[in-house]
Amino acid sequence: MTTTPVIDHASRPLAPGFDPMSDAYYLDPTRHITEARGDVDTFFFPYLNAWIVNRRADAEFVLSDWKKFSSASNAGLITVPDAHVETMPSELISRILVGSDPMGHTIARRVAQKGFLQPRIEALRPEIEARAHRILDNFESLGEIDLLENYCLELTTQTLMALMDLGLEYVPMMHQLRDDFFQVLASAQEELPEPRRSEVWDRYVKTQLVLRGIVAQRRESQNDDLISVMARDKDKDGNYSLSEAQIALHLSEFAAAGTDTTAQAMANAVLFLNDSPGTIAEALDDSALWQRVFDETVRRRPSSPFASRRSNIDVTLGGAEIKAGDMVWISLASVNVDPDHVERPFEFDIHREDPRDHLSFTKGRHTCLGQPLARVQGAVGLEVLYERLPGLHPAENWELDFIRMALLPVRRSLQVRWDAKDIVSGNGRELPADPQARQQLRVSSRVQESDGVISLSLVDPHGEALPSWTPGSHIDVVVGDLVRQYSLCTPNGDQGAWRIGILKEANGRGGSKAIHETIQEGDLITVSHPRNNFALLPSRRYIFIGGGIGVTPILAMATQAEHDGAEWSMVYGGRSLATMAFTQELQTHGDKVRLAPEETEGYVNFGELLGEIQPDTLIYCCGPEPLLKVVEAASAHWPSGSLHVERFVAKEFDTGGDVPFEVECVDSGVTLSIPVGKSILEVAEAEGLSVISSCGEGTCGTCETPVVEGEVDHRDSILTDEEKVECESMFICVSRSKGGCPLKLSL
Repeated sequence: MTTTPVIDHASRPLAPGFDPMSDAYYLDPTRHITEARGDVDTFFFPYLNAWIVNRRADAEFVLSDWKKFSSASNAGLITVPDAHVETMPSELISRILVGSDPMGHTIARRVAQKGFLQPRIEALRPEIEARAHRILDNFESLGEIDLLENYCLELTTQTLMALMDLGLEYVPMMHQLRDDFFQVLASAQEELPEPRRSEVWDRYVKTQLVLRGIVAQRRESQNDDLISVMARDKDKDGNYSLSEAQIALHLSEFAAAGTDTTAQAMANAVLFLNDSPGTIAEALDDSALWQRVFDETVRRRPSSPFASRRSNIDVTLGGAEIKAGDMVWISLASVNVDPDHVERPFEFDIHREDPRDHLSFTKGRHTCLGQPLARVQGAVGLEVLYERLPGLHPAENWELDFIRMALLPVRRSLQVRWDAKDIVSGNGRELPADPQARQQLRVSSRVQESDGVISLSLVDPHGEALPSWTPGSHIDVVVGDLVRQYSLCTPNGDQGAWRIGILKEANGRGGSKAIHETIQEGDLITVSHPRNNFALLPSRRYIFIGGGIGVTPILAMATQAEHDGAEWSMVYGGRSLATMAFTQELQTHGDKVRLAPEETEGYVNFGELLGEIQPDTLIYCCGPEPLLKVVEAASAHWPSGSLHVERFVAKEFDTGGDVPFEVECVDSGVTLSIPVGKSILEVAEAEGLSVISSCGEGTCGTCETPVVEGEVDHRDSILTDEEKVECESMFICVSRSKGGCPLKLSL
């Protein structure tokens, strides 16, 4: 029975037109909620006895403070049937990640996080692509299919099975588990009627017991699958960090969210793209844009339209007086189209300045654990789909086929068609099997481009075509045990060969030195496929700025701008003309390019160069950190989104006042000495301690570590001011001791 207080809503703001069971809601939740609420920012919905919050600022306030707005209600209000209370006690069900608060949430998330780190997910990319092709091989000639069931869910389920190392015999169980878990979770807020309630719970508990058995079998496994990683994790006393029952509980969360939400997003993307054929053409021409297609889809229509919290305080949100104990539903569908935060909110636009500036994966402690997997699966799945099925579009008679739940609506089908007569069969294609997506290429030429800079041109040793790339793309180059990244800058955008420029860094980490001293023309080297995190967006005119070896991506961008007929100019600086690479090539562009060696011209006056705002102009800059800081300052008055930069290294923190300190790791029984210039994370890794990290910048929350004792200089972007004062945890990738005092950490 629910314990949510009943609110006297006679004087509460309402939205009479809001109906989460209506066709309009399931057709387009975002537009329905927006139209139903009118000018009301926060309204009360009597059916669910909850407040609906619609403003971005209010949503960020709620999501960022777990003490004021608790997630515990998401699981604490789930009523377990009497027949299953012994197997699934309330204390266990309350540990669902989306329904728990720190520190219990923190411990469980740290154990599970190891399976979802960005490098591990990126390593799955070629396998996801290979599986997508194999799935399509089964029905590409049919011309019509239920896309959600036969492709979207099949792909996400297969990927999750690979992460968990589960055999094909478990596929039916995992398919059913995603539906059952969502209904169990939604029952905290929406009544689950009989006999469906008993049927769902019977299946759910039966699956939990199967998963517990698998966890028990893998307690001592040293394999790298998600279940083994979670099963063998131990605490400071040598006990397993999580019980078999709790791990099974979390696996059911991953089975649902890790399959359904991404599958829903891919299906939604097909509907949006059907109304935007130009976007399909753009993405097919530039594969880097598929990631933007996915993010714009989940911005415009989140797979989970709401996130719920219980307010622990009296608070005013959007003009509504909310009392402690009231349920608050954050309408992610609404906040992503808040006109105070986003221009043209309902327009499907993949060229937004920051495609990830949405809350579909929520924010704070409960930021979606699996978002790295979702983004890779979604982008790869859509790219392969549209490459293989020409003319793909929803069938004229597609239906609104949903499990109708307001909190977590589940689309069951989406019928689509394509031009089967135009199919070029994918059967028998050679697909990448290497999880790192690497290949060996031959160095067709090695050229000394300037003092300290060589270029290598790379071709397929068998004469095969190389994967296509776009300006701003880079590849990984493997030299022994080292992996380094270099931008592609092939003359005239040639796709038949890849050229990279390598500066021999005297004080580097050894990668460039090894390439300069060991790689010769004719050698075979191992490289990755191109990746583009610095894409050139369409514009009428550009200002390009390159510093030192940072000219390499800029070189390719200038070529593309010239090809597209855009206006452009470039400033290229370096220590001396002798050290500046590719100058002869650039001089063919005449006065569009300004070479600015410091030894003869001094420093470029970027304040003068960028002083006057030029309309319809984008600035692209790549080079060392001092150059980027100057350009950022000089262009600060330009419209938001005008400047695009690529850094060689992560942005530095102000470390002028840093001092050494010691950290006592109470779990492992060791004491670490943290010098100036090293983070706790780096020293702990060097000592062989079990630590995990992802961003290394204090923004992702991966390395959160409980503080037992000591004062912390918090440098992260996650903790609230109140939490920093309370100092219950810290992020060891960036935060340090305050004033050099010793720290005790649960590490």
